[in-house]
Amino acid sequence: MSAADLAMIRAGREKALAGARLLGANLENAQLSSANLSQADLRGATLNGADLSQANLRANLRGADLIGANLQASDLRNADLRGAILLDAQTAQASFAGAFLAGAVLSNLMLLEADFRGADLRGANLSGAILRSADLSSANLSGADLSRADLEEANLSGAILRGTNLTGANLLCARVSDAVTVGAMLDNTCLEGTTLG
Repeated sequence: MSAADLAMIRAGREKALAGARLLGANLENAQLSSANLSQADLRGATLNGADLSQANLRANLRGADLIGANLQASDLRNADLRGAILLDAQTAQASFAGAFLAGAVLSNLMLLEADFRGADLRGANLSGAILRSADLSSANLSGADLSRADLEEANLSGAILRGTNLTGANLLCARVSDAVTVGAMLDNTCLEGTTLG
């Protein structure tokens, strides 16, 4: 089903798409809430406006367009999202633990309580993202752009922040113990109440 046009598809819990090969498929505005897309190959797919809330997306989404997609409470653990575009996506309580997000665009997203434990976010754009109470422990954020991001009460323990741009970020009461911060840009960053040691 490579490059298939499946726009407006509806698939509930009963229609598993696990392991489906959907390279470059058009799934714009698809209703895939609670769908099982584990191990699916969605490289370069268009999922703009798709409802993927509570879906199992432990899949290959490399270079996928997820603009305006609903990813609330979805399972993206260990998913490949390298170079994916998630602008205007709804991502509250989504799990990105262990996911590959190098070079992904997540700027200005509302990522409240999102789980990025051990995720690869090298070079990702998270500028202006709201990451309050998010778990970024042991994540690799080397070279990532977190300028103006709201990381209030976020957990960055053990994270790699080598060369990370945190200019103007809010780290109020964030936990940054054991984080590698060599070369991190902290100009105009709020560090009040931040646990650094």
